[in-house]
Amino acid sequence: MYPEPEARVMLDTAAAVRDLRTVRDFLRWTVTALNRAGVHLGHGNDDPWDEAVALVLHPLALEWDVDPRVLDARLTVDEREAVAELVRRRVEERVPSAYLTHQAWFAGLAFHVDERVLVPRSPIAELIAQHFEPWTDASRVERILELCTGSGCIAIACCHAFPDAEVVATDISADALDVATDNRARHGCDRQLSLVQGDLYAGVHGRYDLIIANPPYVDAIDMATLPEEYRHEPELGLAAGQDGLDLVVRILAEADRYLSDHGLLVVEVGNSDIALQGLFPAVPFTWPEFEHGEGGVFVLTAEDVRAAAVHFKAAAAARA
Repeated sequence: MYPEPEARVMLDTAAAVRDLRTVRDFLRWTVTALNRAGVHLGHGNDDPWDEAVALVLHPLALEWDVDPRVLDARLTVDEREAVAELVRRRVEERVPSAYLTHQAWFAGLAFHVDERVLVPRSPIAELIAQHFEPWTDASRVERILELCTGSGCIAIACCHAFPDAEVVATDISADALDVATDNRARHGCDRQLSLVQGDLYAGVHGRYDLIIANPPYVDAIDMATLPEEYRHEPELGLAAGQDGLDLVVRILAEADRYLSDHGLLVVEVGNSDIALQGLFPAVPFTWPEFEHGEGGVFVLTAEDVRAAAVHFKAAAAARA
């Protein structure tokens, strides 16, 4: 469960526009405002400074690694007003910074995001960078399937990591696929990546060497106590029943039909990992450790999936 939200802080943006002058001034003011407001940081940035950098530099058309000498540059009144308004919305309305800037970074790549999709933040990015080794042989990965693609960030990162592989990504949301289509074009993956609208495996054919999913996995208790920032995200991408496993169980139940003989299944379940292990205590889930993020991602080989298929299918049937 998440902590109780802090008391709402209202910003005096008029005073900030009047009294502050430089980029550095606004960075300091923004960090203070974020700390005083107790905003929840869970959408890509994990400390107030990084959040402040994203909010202040974006309306100035400056990159995060801008020359430090620019920090003491004076801003015009219009620029000061634009920065102050962005910070005000982050603090008072609790809008995630990625929705305010319409940009999020994943696996070293920039993606367009808005309220039609979740903000990219999956630790699966680290596994992509490692080509999912040692659990699979990257040279044998010819077809990749991603379920619940949202913004398309995982599928597009896989296109870059496996440039010779065919990649297919599905999502039930037409709105999400519109965002993914935009990101696919931005990253030049139109020929490599196919986008399919459908519920999980619907519309998918053949077998895949990698099946990756970051599906909805938030359980009912956590949904009731989510920080306000998450309320700006589509509930369709978060809620997954009483124990958070409604979609995960369905993914497991059908995975044997779509994995190649040497295939690998990689699924993020977050803090529903305990419920998953309790539901399938005999299944040898592997839980990679991550340098960044809290984990909650399991790996299963095709052999393990097929060995447990009868249990997965029985659990899915019981929920139907």
